[in-house]
Amino acid sequence: MHRLNYTFAIRERKYYKNCYMLYGINVKSVVSLVLLVAGMVADYFFGDDGFWNYARIVFYVLAYLPVGIPVLKEAWENIVEKKDWCNEFMLMTIASIGAFAIGEFPEAVAVMVFYSIGESLQDRAVDNARRTISSMADMRAETAVVVRGGEHVSIKAEDIDAGDVVFVKVGERIPADGMLMDTSASFNASALTGESVPQDKCAGDEVFSGMIPVSSPVCIKALRKADDSAAARIMRMVEDASERKSSAELFIRKFAHYYTPSVVVAALLLIVCPFVYSLFADDYVYYAGQWVYRAMIFLVVSCPCALVISIPLSYFSGIGAASHNGILFKGGNFLDAAAKLNTVVFDKTGTLTTGRFTVDSIDVSGTVGEDALVGIVAGLESSSMHPIAKAVVEYAEKSGVKVSYAENVEEMAGYGVKGTVDGRVVMVGNEKMMREYGVEGIPEGGIKTNGPTLFCAVDGVYAGRIVVKDVVKDDAVNAVSELKRLGIRKIEILSGDRQDITEEIAGKIGIDEAYGNLLPGDKLAHVEKLIGDRRNCVAFVGDGINDAPVLALSDVGVAMGGIGSDMAIEAADVVIRDDKPSKLAVAIKIGRGTRRVVMENIIFAVGAKLAVIVLGALGVATMWEAIFADVGVGLIAIMNAARIQIAWRKK
Repeated sequence: MHRLNYTFAIRERKYYKNCYMLYGINVKSVVSLVLLVAGMVADYFFGDDGFWNYARIVFYVLAYLPVGIPVLKEAWENIVEKKDWCNEFMLMTIASIGAFAIGEFPEAVAVMVFYSIGESLQDRAVDNARRTISSMADMRAETAVVVRGGEHVSIKAEDIDAGDVVFVKVGERIPADGMLMDTSASFNASALTGESVPQDKCAGDEVFSGMIPVSSPVCIKALRKADDSAAARIMRMVEDASERKSSAELFIRKFAHYYTPSVVVAALLLIVCPFVYSLFADDYVYYAGQWVYRAMIFLVVSCPCALVISIPLSYFSGIGAASHNGILFKGGNFLDAAAKLNTVVFDKTGTLTTGRFTVDSIDVSGTVGEDALVGIVAGLESSSMHPIAKAVVEYAEKSGVKVSYAENVEEMAGYGVKGTVDGRVVMVGNEKMMREYGVEGIPEGGIKTNGPTLFCAVDGVYAGRIVVKDVVKDDAVNAVSELKRLGIRKIEILSGDRQDITEEIAGKIGIDEAYGNLLPGDKLAHVEKLIGDRRNCVAFVGDGINDAPVLALSDVGVAMGGIGSDMAIEAADVVIRDDKPSKLAVAIKIGRGTRRVVMENIIFAVGAKLAVIVLGALGVATMWEAIFADVGVGLIAIMNAARIQIAWRKK
């Protein structure tokens, strides 16, 4: 975490570091506030009576020193070090000294006291937002127990190498991504996915750093070093997110650079212009103290704290809220983009479907029975890693079907496999294989299927087929309905699968436009065409591996379940850390909510400040209203920004 350097503003706030705190407010501010009240009481009851007239001035000076000196020192150091000296410290310094010079002692002290209190509360809000994100560092284990030479050896997690066998107790975090060995177990993966429901894993399954075994101790075989683990990649992504600024944040940075010098010049003009006017207007009497006081009001109310702090904090709160819901934004600019989305394009496999096939139907020709067909096909495909083959093998195991022993198994690229079962030659593959090898008994009119299919022939005679299907995710229907409710006007599916299968999936989940038989280049061209229409703001949602070019091209590239994929994190703008497509709607809601809060803060802060500036120039507003327009408005804006995290805190 030492590398994280979240910068919410252009200013440095080191002037009150290491102060003792009381309910989040530094004690110096509390002492100054007490002395300020004492001076005002002396003013009210004793007025200008002799001793008390001097006593109240002492109270005011003593009240000013604890909170004023650090600000004066900061302003002076910026001048000496030739930094960006024309900043809020300079505004506060000029305003408070000017108020003292014209005898407005309570206002001079109040400017510094409430400024200091406001800074303490603002820093507290910023630190809370920081802790929300930095708490994710807890997902990374600092130490690990590895098995070496039959003994358990404790080492630093960063020293784990690929191939090490790591022992993890119940309740401890997995220190590196790896493969589960020898046993099945349940894991708490909430640090990665944002979901509290435990995940069940079997021997051979991949598990990720940050997961916690909850059912039994486990041994894993590390697949990569801890620095390349899922948790480490997520932390790097969060680091980068703090550096990618939204357009509003970039504007505020540029604006603040030129704003403060302009404010100082405007305050000087507010003093000088009436004086110049008085030289030519015989009936106008110029009161220097009156116009200096108004200029001091102008300086105080013009302090840009409310915008400089609340806008970056709003985006950071949005990123934090999304993270707690299992969604990683790579920067505030993508929160803005998500807020504008009106078109969503889904890849089918692995995004709206599980990508794991199951047996849908079995059709036999009569030469063999269903169980025999399944046993023969499973026997030939038992060593294959193809997902369709694995689906049949799993079906056989779950159904209790005896798997036939296959010999002389030969892979036939583009067709399937061929082998010998009980002395009979068996071929399992696609329809093209059946026809190319002259299989007899193929039904007249061809073989029509409604999904990926394995055909089987025994001794050159058609024996039957097994049709598999890709299962639609339970969450997919809800995802589409939520997107429609949010006003997303165009939702599409792009797939390399057959058009009829793609349309069937689209119909099940409520999507009207589906395009099948697409190569990766076809998907890229389709999305490029959508983006070419300037009315569209397009999100592409894919698995982040085959779809990396489209993810990079789209306005918002969203990778599903990307915790284990370097490609996903690299290509996508947003990573949904589990397999729930409905999280896209959550991401859009958080983006819109963040954007709305930013606009509320801008309108409220600018409106309140302009009102007090005008009233102050007319002599209606006093320094007290100016203090509220600075500190009060800033705190309200900060609380409004913090509302994002409160609203989206995971229930």
